[in-house]
Amino acid sequence: MEGNAGEDGKQERHLVLAHKLFLLSHPAVDDLSKVDLRSEVLDAVKSDDMAPLFESLVSAGVLEPDAALLAEMRGRIDEEIRKLDEKIADAEENLGESEVREAHLAKSLYFIRVGEKEKALEQLKVTEGKTVAVGQKMDLVFHTLQIGFFYMDFDLISKSIDKAKNLFEEGGDWERKNRLKVYEGLYCMAIRNFKKAASLFLDSISTFTTYELFSYDTFIFYTVLTSIITLDRVSLKQKVVDAPEILAVIGKVPHLSEFLNSLYNCQYKSFFVAFSGLTEQIKLDRYLQPHFRYYMREVRTVVYSQFLESYKSVTMEAMAAAFGVTVDFIDQELSRFIAAGKLHCKIDKVAGVLETNRPDERNAFYQATIKQGDFLLNRIQKLSRVIDL
Repeated sequence: MEGNAGEDGKQERHLVLAHKLFLLSHPAVDDLSKVDLRSEVLDAVKSDDMAPLFESLVSAGVLEPDAALLAEMRGRIDEEIRKLDEKIADAEENLGESEVREAHLAKSLYFIRVGEKEKALEQLKVTEGKTVAVGQKMDLVFHTLQIGFFYMDFDLISKSIDKAKNLFEEGGDWERKNRLKVYEGLYCMAIRNFKKAASLFLDSISTFTTYELFSYDTFIFYTVLTSIITLDRVSLKQKVVDAPEILAVIGKVPHLSEFLNSLYNCQYKSFFVAFSGLTEQIKLDRYLQPHFRYYMREVRTVVYSQFLESYKSVTMEAMAAAFGVTVDFIDQELSRFIAAGKLHCKIDKVAGVLETNRPDERNAFYQATIKQGDFLLNRIQKLSRVIDL
């Protein structure tokens, strides 16, 4: 998490490590791959002297105990911190305010590098106290956000995003504002707020520079996935299907182009094939994996609703043929979604027909207004009784 992380288009190395640690704990990753991952994790831990992480991985049984290696790392950390403290003392005695700030920042970045989370956050606060420029304060927030994403500390991420927004009220440049949108979008996606995530990602398509979080291909992958379950057909066409920035890279992500275009073009058989190809990628993504089942349900709701919208009634056979699945499968699927209130139709099992009962939006709005009006009148009556007393 050095200051220049991401500027050369590379993912921040601690986030690369976090992904490897996630894969190591994943049941779908085979044992042979885990042997390589374990060795790569150990190399990363050694190269950055990440003693606290090494200890926790040993206690979790991920890495083998090695007292000599741990002592070596601890020794190097103590020596480096002594040097950094000397530089801070020297800057405070002999140099100006900006040099003092730089010395404190160097210590913050070192704590981040060795994985001392609490000490790093403490030191970043000290550095912030020595910082005047809004842009530099923002950079400290980005360092904090990267710590948050490494540890998946959503409380820290949420507070840091709020802090960044307050800083932008004092000023701040567009480049940093645009970067923050991607950080916030990733946070929203990780806490299952896909609607807001899609909106933030779509706003950032032409200004994306946050390579420290993930590559542009991954960014487009997230943008398409979140948009498909949150945008209506018109917006999807305008903002995603026809977006030149998305068209330029969508082919690099396996199955993604077929997934998006077959849904929009109502080619349901191809859609299911592409969707099953993408499930592995969603499962093996540390931000999306906790929402895997939810996402699978939402996508199927979108695609079934889209199909049924074209019909007042349709046979189960016709629908099963369109999706390339059996009638029994469609029957089971739709029963679940109808029971959960996700689809507006009913199954006539005897005739083998689906009848749609699309909700009338205007009527629903009218009913809601009446209900709210009644509620308001009741409140006013209660209030008038209190006043009369």
